[in-house]
Amino acid sequence: MDAIILCGGKGTRLSEETIEKPKPMVEIGGKPILWHIMKSYSYYGVNRFILALGYKANFIKQFFFNYRITGSDFSLMMDPEQKIKILNHSDEKHWEIIFVNTGEDTLKGGRIKRLEKYIKSDTFHLTYGDGVCDVDINKLSSFHNSHNSLGSVTAVRPPSRFGELNIGRDNIVEDLEEKPQMGKGLINGGYFIFNKEMLSYLTEDENCDFEFGPLQKIVSDMQLKAYKHEGFWQCMDNIREKNYLDNLIKNKKAPWIKWKD
Repeated sequence: MDAIILCGGKGTRLSEETIEKPKPMVEIGGKPILWHIMKSYSYYGVNRFILALGYKANFIKQFFFNYRITGSDFSLMMDPEQKIKILNHSDEKHWEIIFVNTGEDTLKGGRIKRLEKYIKSDTFHLTYGDGVCDVDINKLSSFHNSHNSLGSVTAVRPPSRFGELNIGRDNIVEDLEEKPQMGKGLINGGYFIFNKEMLSYLTEDENCDFEFGPLQKIVSDMQLKAYKHEGFWQCMDNIREKNYLDNLIKNKKAPWIKWKD
């Protein structure tokens, strides 16, 4: 199954870091948070990634283009006619990454739709490039395969309120309210799975949003079910949250890092 990761936003609330780099490339534990997200998927066998790029897209492209060298030991002959010899390989050698410029100012729905021609699988993962979670991807996939709705969303309990999900009988999402002033309960934690038919709700228009409009229409059509995740979830919207994630890694208490088990 392909995994789409939204990497195009400007991350203005984290301007201390994002003035020089895109938000998914802000480092926690010495690696970009985007790398952590991809490692989490890869742990469960998802190794084909489609990155929706926008703001400072070349920063992401260059990081992964050079990763084959920076992530490996190699031998270099100064003779320009001699090729570099890779002495070992990074654990990520089986990743396939598709880099797609989706426009610097395009909203998320337009970004997703502009990736359509690169999606090979009939169902696909979709997540944001600025949050980590210890959700079991295999259990999430099994949940999605157990129902006939177009999509599944990972519903989480964050330390603060974001967009709130109203979940009814049989895990049907009945209402979606983004960033209410007050509220209780589960929220949209990303880590979606969608059937490819979901793309018919989107357009390539720059102003096509995802949460406002298309996702709300999917909800009103009763085509979104919630996978309730009671474990760890944390987005990275500001420097405090960046430092929090960084310290979890440094203290070896990062719940999403399972690939070292």
